Amino acid sequence: MGILSISFENTQTIYPVKQELIELIIKSAELCIRNEELQDEYEVFILITDNNEIKEINKAHREIDKETDVLSFPMLDFIEGNIEEINDSDINPETGNIMLGDIIISIEKVLSQAKEYNHSFERELIFLITHGMYHLLGYDHQDEEQEKEMIAKQELVLQEMGLNRA
Repeated sequence: MGILSISFENTQTIYPVKQELIELIIKSAELCIRNEELQDEYEVFILITDNNEIKEINKAHREIDKETDVLSFPMLDFIEGNIEEINDSDINPETGNIMLGDIIISIEKVLSQAKEYNHSFERELIFLITHGMYHLLGYDHQDEEQEKEMIAKQELVLQEMGLNRA
């Protein structure tokens, strides 16, 4: 079974990111790796931020001048869970792990969307983490069929974690 190492950075002060929350994030990301039956050692960077910072990142990297809930920046060319090719530049020289990429989450969006969709903060956060993870693993939602597949994978992780819809 694949192994996942996660690095965190929390640049927001709106919501406390406690150890229990970090453990939920780790578990959900690990379940994405397990459910894809990946075998190598991987690493992901996760940034928890606010609307202002995610808006700046969105504008700088995607030329979209607005906040969003989650951004994913894959390092590898995955196509639906399968790696196309791993180059030396894809491997962290310090750890030997394959770098999947970065996930950036706006905590303000997590809070507002949890309220909007009438479910828990934890469920919304983990939904966005899994969404980011599946983007890093080569899944997308450009058409209805792709979207159904990606959401089904996310929902499976949420169910495994007991984070069902309200």
